[in-house]
Amino acid sequence: MDLKEIQNLIKFVSNSGVAEVKLEMDDVKITIKTTVEGTSPEITYLQQAPIAQAAPQAAPAPVAAAPVAAAPATENSNYITVKSPMIGTFYRKPSPEKPMFVEVGSTISKGDTVCVIEAMKLFNEIESEVSGKIVKILVDDMSPVEFDQPLFIVDPS
Repeated sequence: MDLKEIQNLIKFVSNSGVAEVKLEMDDVKITIKTTVEGTSPEITYLQQAPIAQAAPQAAPAPVAAAPVAAAPATENSNYITVKSPMIGTFYRKPSPEKPMFVEVGSTISKGDTVCVIEAMKLFNEIESEVSGKIVKILVDDMSPVEFDQPLFIVDPS
């Protein structure tokens, strides 16, 4: 399913008055939920890889990976992660000739714009919900991002 088909599906669902539509195909799952009339639909999609026949040796691998993922979380337990509120393209500056919104070491306040995410030709300014200092920028400029993907790590102290 290509982007044009997804856009047409979104338009169809938003005009039909249906509250929710789920579409599952071989490698794609799409859920479109509409809320109050006049607002844009919430779109969630997940690209799945084909599932291969699992061998008995494949099961222990995720168990071994879990402690590795938990280790960085304990080191950064006092840090706050700013996450993407939507799917789109991440931009660190408002336009190519303008400076970056934030850099590592920048001090931000609640409500400061930290980046822009473009979704379907709409540029959405993403504002910080916390105050603090940018410790790490997790996404490269002009990269695609997913919903709830970590973008920045902020030290609130």
